[in-house]
Amino acid sequence: MDTEAIVTRLPKLAITVWGDLVADEFLAGEIARVSREAPVLILKQRTRSVVPGGGGNTAMNLAALGVRVRLVGAVGDDEPGHLLLRAFTKAGIDTRHVVTLRGWATPTKTRILAHHAHTSPQQVVRMDREPEPMRARDQARLAAAVARAARAANGILIADYGYGAVGPAAVSALRTKMPRALIAADARFAVGAYRGLNAATPNEAELEAAENVAVNGDLTVLERAGRKLRRTLGCEHLLVTRGRDGMALFEPGKPTRHLGIVGSDRALDVTGAGDTVIAVFTAALAAGADGLQAAALANRAAGVVVMKPGTATCSLAELRRSGE
Repeated sequence: MDTEAIVTRLPKLAITVWGDLVADEFLAGEIARVSREAPVLILKQRTRSVVPGGGGNTAMNLAALGVRVRLVGAVGDDEPGHLLLRAFTKAGIDTRHVVTLRGWATPTKTRILAHHAHTSPQQVVRMDREPEPMRARDQARLAAAVARAARAANGILIADYGYGAVGPAAVSALRTKMPRALIAADARFAVGAYRGLNAATPNEAELEAAENVAVNGDLTVLERAGRKLRRTLGCEHLLVTRGRDGMALFEPGKPTRHLGIVGSDRALDVTGAGDTVIAVFTAALAAGADGLQAAALANRAAGVVVMKPGTATCSLAELRRSGE
C-alpha cells in the first residue's frame, strides 16, 4: 500500500486511547524587572492556556488526523479536569469512558514562559501538580471500561505516564481478552515491564533506563539495547525516538532502519512530540502500513509539531504537506 493510500484511510479508523490524562498549563508573562527580594525576574502575566497533555494529547493528535477516538482515563473534579473534558468534546473525542474522580487531582504540568515585548516566550521553569496514587477500585473501573471502548476498534493505544490509569498488568489482562487486537504503547517509566504489545515508541532515555545502558551516540550500544528491548516486549515494531538524531526502527528479521529528522534540526518546542509519534505510528499501522511506512509518517508528523509552540498536534492536511 502506498503512503497516500495509508493517509487517506486514517479518517476511517476508530482507535481507543487508554492512559493518563494530563493538563498542560502555559502561563506567559512579559519581563518587567528584576525582583528586589531575590535575583529572579518579575513577570506581568499576559496569557494563560490549559490544553490536553499526556494521553490526552495523544488523543488530540489522533482526532486532528480525523480518527474517531474513544478515550479511557480519569480526571479530577477540578478546573483542569473540566477544561480537559471541554477540549476533548470540542475535538469530537468520545469521552463516555473518562471517569471523573472526586478528591483526586488532575495531573497538571504548569510551564512558566517569559518574554520581552517583541520576542517569543521561552520556558523558564515548570511546576508539576501530581495526584495521590489512584485507588485500585478506580483502576479496575478503567480496565473494565477499556474492554467496552475497544470493541470494533482498529487499535488500542496505551499512554502510560505513571499516574495509575493504566499499567503493564492491566494491559496483559486486556491482551488475554483481545488476543488479535493491535496494541501499541508509549510508557514513560515502565516500558520494559510490558508484554504482548504489537508496537512501542520509547525515546532514547527510556530505552537506556529499561536496559541500564548509556547510548551517548554509540550506534552499537543502541543496536544491542534496541534489539534486546524488542525481544523482551515481544513486539513486532519498536520505534526509538532520538531527538535531533532522528529515529531507529527495530523489527524481527530485518536490519535496523535509521530515520533522520524531517525539517529543521532547531526545534521550536518539543513538548508532546512523543505523543504525536505514538499517535501517528499506531494509526498508520492500523491503516495497513508496514513498520517503515508508519515510522516515516510518524517522523514527518513530529517534524511538524516541534515547530509549533507548546503542546501541539499535526493535522491530516499538514501530514500530507510534510511529504511534498
